[in-house]
Amino acid sequence: MIMSLLSSYGNTKKTTTKVDNFDYRVEQFADLQILRYRVHDFDQLPLKQKELIYFLSQGALQGRDILFDQNGKYNLTIRRLLEAVYTNYAGDKKDTNFVNMETYLKRVWFSNGIHHHYGSEKFIPGFTVEFFKGAIEKTDPTKLPLEKGQTVTQLCDEVFPVIFDPKIMPKRVNQVDGEDLILTSASNYYEGVTQKEAEDFYNAMKNPNDSTPISYGLNSRLVKENGKIFEKVWKVGGLYSSAIDKIVYWLNKAEKVAENDAQKAVIAKLIEYYKTGDLKTFDDYSILWVKDLNSRVDFTNGFTETYGDPLGLKASWESIVNFKDLEATKRTETISANAKWFEDHSPVAKKFKKEDVKGVSAKVITAAILAGDLYPSTAIGINLPNSNWIRAHHGSKSVTIGNLTDAYNRAAHGNGFLEEFAYSKAEIEMNNKYADLTGDVHTDLHECLGHGSGKLLPGVDPDALKAYGSTIEEARADLFGLYYLPDKKLQELGVVPDEDAYKAEYYTYMMNGLMTQLVRIQLGNSVEESHMRNRQLIARWAFEKGAADKVVELVKKGGKTYVRINDYKKLRVLFGKLLAEIQRIKSEGDLAAARDLVETYAVKVDPALHAEVLERYKKLNLAPYKGFLNPVYQAVTNKDGKITDVKVSYEEGYAEQMLRYGKEYSTLPNRNE
Repeated sequence: MIMSLLSSYGNTKKTTTKVDNFDYRVEQFADLQILRYRVHDFDQLPLKQKELIYFLSQGALQGRDILFDQNGKYNLTIRRLLEAVYTNYAGDKKDTNFVNMETYLKRVWFSNGIHHHYGSEKFIPGFTVEFFKGAIEKTDPTKLPLEKGQTVTQLCDEVFPVIFDPKIMPKRVNQVDGEDLILTSASNYYEGVTQKEAEDFYNAMKNPNDSTPISYGLNSRLVKENGKIFEKVWKVGGLYSSAIDKIVYWLNKAEKVAENDAQKAVIAKLIEYYKTGDLKTFDDYSILWVKDLNSRVDFTNGFTETYGDPLGLKASWESIVNFKDLEATKRTETISANAKWFEDHSPVAKKFKKEDVKGVSAKVITAAILAGDLYPSTAIGINLPNSNWIRAHHGSKSVTIGNLTDAYNRAAHGNGFLEEFAYSKAEIEMNNKYADLTGDVHTDLHECLGHGSGKLLPGVDPDALKAYGSTIEEARADLFGLYYLPDKKLQELGVVPDEDAYKAEYYTYMMNGLMTQLVRIQLGNSVEESHMRNRQLIARWAFEKGAADKVVELVKKGGKTYVRINDYKKLRVLFGKLLAEIQRIKSEGDLAAARDLVETYAVKVDPALHAEVLERYKKLNLAPYKGFLNPVYQAVTNKDGKITDVKVSYEEGYAEQMLRYGKEYSTLPNRNE
């Protein structure tokens, strides 16, 4: 998939930008901005498709608590405690402590837990222990998340160190080379096991001769009890059962209004997987899902991406419900129809290329609901399934989420960012002319072709790159897109308008990877998140390897640092060379080379440049991270209870939506053992 600096707390800033009488911006606080997205053409859908979207959306929202628990075992208790105090507080709501607690709660909602959704570091409260304890003691105990027999004092003793002590659970996902990544990560995928024990457990399961391996460990927590290591599987009757039961309830309703037999089979197989927890059944479901190309409504629902696990094995829960944007899909269909040409002409060594490119389908979609690890912060493109052998044998589905990209673009125009960081007026004009289009095309190439390109050599373990796998895979897909953006083939296909358009994406990418993405991490920190590492790896590698020819430079002007690209064609050559090497690393499972690339180029930050970028960005009063509110769907029924229409509205506010979700979709107990 594709896509905390302001550590101070303060009042929420309400922001609006109306386009066609629609408010895209909602509010801004800490380092976050909340946006709305519009579900274009929903009203034009047939009733049956509206029903299907409604049922699937309800199933999506029922999984919310799962991600909170996956991100940390105290998250549900802390969220509910904060909500109880927030909604029942009778004191001065202008008091600094209350204002800061409100901001902290909003950050917890946004990140689905007490750690930053991107940087992974724990939030430091801007309110005092004394204030919070006093507010809790004044709250009706029946409103608090107390376990049976637990006192208020015991509840505070349990969670206060987790909230207030910066040394306890400081990182949700730790990626520091040489440390035990499990013991130093707060994510709730392992209990009582070390990194070596976990790796040994799953390595012992694998058969190197198995050409269709399951995704070992994808849907379970690995625990050690009484000296025995075993999995607690997420399924009906297993871990997270009370949430999964409700997901299945709504999937059963969706199955009854499926568009066709293929879609009905997909939903039925997903239900079977949820009931059994069998990863072979998950593969069967994934294959059916890939082959369902005729349904306009589509969705994902389940344990999908592994970025939240420091070992890259276990998947966070997520869901997106969507339908095809028929007009915009013409672009992605054009690209995917030529997948074989792109594979054949890539700069990758022939032995690492696919001989036969199968099942590369692509479309632009309109998101109807976001949930789990796609809410509020979300990707703008998705390529699934992640299983290498399913990709090779059956293909993959790639999507660009058009209405989300549109919302991002509308919210960003005119915010002063380019004027502050672009080298000159020429780069600003170039980006204003081309960047929205080339950004979309790069996403298309990344998702439609990049993730689906190349192959593993026989016998190579898909997990061979371990903690570096996610960064290498994202870099591989990004480079594939970057390499082909200038190609005349895209002009011939009518995807880009002329030979200069690609320069907007090249400039934006290099500026981001070398400088501006640093606004997303605190001064003094290294780069941790896989997508950020990927971008810095590519930009720093190209910057260094092209230094002799001054392909890309960091130059000073007026006391400020800027990126200047002197030779766009040579930069493309560099991207091609790095793509060839990263595909080799992936194909051969070369862990040592992956570690060397990532640790050399992707992790460390120039502190002086970082400080400068933060200072310049601060003056713009922008938020480096953005996320979305969901629309609200309401089923209209007749006197017999039959759905006659589904209405969509956009009036709900951020706190209002989060508090409602906390009441209507509270599916799990505080602690899930």
